[in-house]
Amino acid sequence: MQLLSAFLLVMLSFPGLAKPVQIMDFHLGKPAQPQTRLVFDLSAPVTHNIFTLNSPYRLVIDLKNTQWVNNPKPPDNDPIIKDIRTALRNKEDLRVVVDLNQPIHTKSFLLKPDNHHGHQLVVEMNTLTHPSYAFSLEQPALASSFRAQVAPIKPTDVTTTTKGNTAATSKPKRDIIIAIDAGHGGIDPGAIGTKGTPEKEIVLAIAKELAMLIMKERGFRAVLIRNGDYFIKLRDRIELARQYQADLFISIHADAYLGSEIVQGSSVYMLSRQGVSSEAARWLANKENAADLIGGISLSDKDELLASVLLDLSQASTLEASTHFGQKVLKALGKVSKNHFSQVQRAGFMVLRAPDIPSILIETGFISNPQEEQRLNHSEYRYQIANAILEGVRDYFNHYPPLSTLLASR
Repeated sequence: MQLLSAFLLVMLSFPGLAKPVQIMDFHLGKPAQPQTRLVFDLSAPVTHNIFTLNSPYRLVIDLKNTQWVNNPKPPDNDPIIKDIRTALRNKEDLRVVVDLNQPIHTKSFLLKPDNHHGHQLVVEMNTLTHPSYAFSLEQPALASSFRAQVAPIKPTDVTTTTKGNTAATSKPKRDIIIAIDAGHGGIDPGAIGTKGTPEKEIVLAIAKELAMLIMKERGFRAVLIRNGDYFIKLRDRIELARQYQADLFISIHADAYLGSEIVQGSSVYMLSRQGVSSEAARWLANKENAADLIGGISLSDKDELLASVLLDLSQASTLEASTHFGQKVLKALGKVSKNHFSQVQRAGFMVLRAPDIPSILIETGFISNPQEEQRLNHSEYRYQIANAILEGVRDYFNHYPPLSTLLASR
């Protein structure tokens, strides 16, 4: 048995010895315009990474140890996809490049085999100017079909008046995108209340409530990082927010204080200086291999000094925005319940480390306090918490609306 285990360990150490995943087929799934879904039929689950590029617009899908049985044919007259190209990387990995007609939001997930299909990789693409799919209230990987419960939003044109009182319609202004991250999930229940309530359930309910409230606001769109009871790695939560090109990132939690049941109140955290420094070191160390953009600028083609300056400027701006946003949310939460801390706190939480997205982490209350646990279990109180966060979002963007958004044009 020990010899067999050692042999398997050696086999896993050499990826070239592993049997490649095969893409058996490829097709488009279109539940509604303007969304397009790329669906890859696979022989086995695949490790993959996706990102978007500008000038020209492209979607890049990297698949580890993968082969394409038949080369893909680009779709005819698709409003989003112009062409599809493939190339081998490192002699065994497959890169799929999708040439686009316009910029997009994108996300991906794997589907397990069912009675009708084998393993599938699904890549969703939504246009930036027509965000018809805001968030799903079902876990994508468990969906039996490609229909999701979503909140449709119609694109909004900004009308201006030219000489002669003739109305002219300019390019549609985009919505402000809020990424809402419900902490923990799946195998990670988070803190457990005195009456057995898992944190992961409370924070997901608040996240969904907040998302629905945001979707009712003209010029805003919500995306849920976790929309079901499943686990997502902390850094993957950041990457999802960046893929959605979020303007704000809000991570929702419920605190616990071991050894005391009287500690109570909400708190708001932003990234600490130490967390900023460690994340900057990571980005600069990996910039040669990174296709990511910081504030729309790629670091991969910059020398070390220029990359460091650009990253420092981006992080400084992000921290300042996080401070303003956190203060407004903390003030609004104080109208619903007692604040545990009167000021925004700093910590090195991993989920706050996106260098170009203002981010805060909200502790909505102490689930270790029986009274607060009871309140958090009531839908009306969760609504009040979500509405207070929305008030903070509203207040922040009324003062600092991003350029090219509908709110900024008012």
